[in-house]
Order: sequence, then C-alpha cells, then structure tokens
Amino acid sequence: MTHAAPKNHRTRLVSFSGIDGAGKSTQIELLVARLKQAGFGVALLAFWDDVAVLTRVREFSGHALFKGEKGVGAPDKPVNRQDKNVRSWYMTAVRFALYFLDAASLSFVVAKQRRSSADVIIFDRYLHDELANLALHHPISRMFAHLLLTITPQPDIAYLLDADPEKARQRKPEYPVEFLHQNRAAYLALSKMGGGMTVIEPLSVAEAADQIFEKALKKLSPNDLQPFTSPAQSIETAPKLG
Repeated sequence: MTHAAPKNHRTRLVSFSGIDGAGKSTQIELLVARLKQAGFGVALLAFWDDVAVLTRVREFSGHALFKGEKGVGAPDKPVNRQDKNVRSWYMTAVRFALYFLDAASLSFVVAKQRRSSADVIIFDRYLHDELANLALHHPISRMFAHLLLTITPQPDIAYLLDADPEKARQRKPEYPVEFLHQNRAAYLALSKMGGGMTVIEPLSVAEAADQIFEKALKKLSPNDLQPFTSPAQSIETAPKLG
C-alpha cells in the first residue's frame, strides 16, 4: 500500500546503470542495506518490470524472431541472448518507438513514486540503459537520446558502474564481448551527454561500495543522511544476493 508523503517531504531518486556483469545488483543490495540500517524508507524498482512497456512482446521477439536463448547467464551455464545486441536499421526504428513509450511510462512512474512516503527510490537500471543500446555515434541516435534525456525526470544520483567487458562477461556470459565493448562505449558517451551520470570506475566490491555511499552522502540532503558503518566495514554482514 502506498502512503501519502508528508508535507515538504521529497523522495530522492537513485539509479544504477552499466553493462551486464558490472555488479549493479550487488551494489544496489549493499546501498539498500546501509540506507535501511540508517532508518530510511527505501523502495526498489526494476526498470524492466516496473517501467518498460510491452515486455512480453519484446521477450517473444528476442526468443522467437532472433532465436535468442532464455534465462540469465552464469559462469557455469552461459546463454546466447539475441535482443539488445541485434543491430539493424529496422530494429533501431523499433527501439526509437519503444524507448519513447518507456520514457513516457517512466515519467508517470516517477511522478507516482515521488508522492510515496519512501525517502529513497532506487532504480535497478534506468532510461540510460536503453539509450546505451543505440549507436550513439550516429547523429540521429544522439539527437534522439538528447531528446529523451531532456523530457524525462533524471535521478538525483545516476550511478554508472564501469567495468572491463571481458571480466564482466566472465561473471555474466550472455552477450558477445564485442557487443559489451560497444555497450560500454555508449554508456561512457551518455555520461558526457548531459545525463548527469556519476561514473564509478572498475573497483573491488568493497571499494566501489565505499565510493557509492560517499557520493550519496554528498549529493543527497545532508540533513537526511547520517554517518554510520561504512560499506567496507560491514560488507561481510550485508545481505547476500541469491
């Protein structure tokens, strides 16, 4: 049940983006644990589940039309997905239409969440993760990305977890390493296009968690967040991902 936010309450938005295998889920879990430990109300949204439109149709196209495999890749069980890595002029046109609809849905979801009583809303992926699937070296794709970044609400903090594509693919083998290199370059290009992304360089889990929390303290209201055990100090006691 969603409760109305008290007067003058401002819900903060935080998003995590990056190539597959960059460690987003781990860092989200760590940040959620620290914020809750400090007594803050935290809500977690997944872009694909809570924002994206026509998800069943999109999944069907990846499996049936492009013969992509289902599931999430693991080191001992790699899969060969065929969806966002499929590049063609007609797929770019389809992506333009779908991403525009997703941007409209995102605006609605953010407006609704800002009326909730949660102190922080954390998005597992955001619009940036879709725009990074475009060939941003083409002027039309760049103009389209600029447009959507302009008309959609941007998070208070948009983390971009940078990662080495080869190492990321070892953790989550779903897409060809060549695509991961292209995808990483697109993310870094987005970070310079006015998306306001905070880039976290490739680091150990504990080091990245420290940087993420430190930057959160600086960007979120200093009256809202109080110091407590650092991620590096309490990382072993944080909830583990399944």
